[in-house]
Amino acid sequence: MLSLAGVALGAVGSLFGQHLVSRASTQQLEAQQLAAHRAELKEVILKFLSIASRVEKAALTGPQDSDSAVDDMLGQLVDDLWLAQAEIDLAARTEPLRGTAYRYAARLAEAARGEVADASALRGPQVQFMDAAYDDLWPGQRRAAQLSGTTGRDA
Repeated sequence: MLSLAGVALGAVGSLFGQHLVSRASTQQLEAQQLAAHRAELKEVILKFLSIASRVEKAALTGPQDSDSAVDDMLGQLVDDLWLAQAEIDLAARTEPLRGTAYRYAARLAEAARGEVADASALRGPQVQFMDAAYDDLWPGQRRAAQLSGTTGRDA
């Protein structure tokens, strides 16, 4: 009788051990997938920001007279910006990141068309995009410090 109880206890212990190992493996796989997605999203965000910076610089500091070479270069940059925005749209987990990327790209396109003459008009969409990017990369975590003070969130 004691040997049968020992076998049953051993089987239960073995099954419980397998359950714990399986659960740990699942958690480890989820953490690896999250890290891979975060790295991919970070790369896409940095690409978008790089192109956005070049569009802003070309649109707001470029020559004011119409030069077809400059216009062509700026047009290509805007095309590249919209492609980078589409990459964010595909990679983002949250709608706020998708929406703020679109709004920031749209404002930059307006600047490229000469409809925005002041860089300060781009700061609001840029800050909103950065906040949404942070929230998508690090869900549930608050930003430690903000470069431009508060952005409508609790400090």
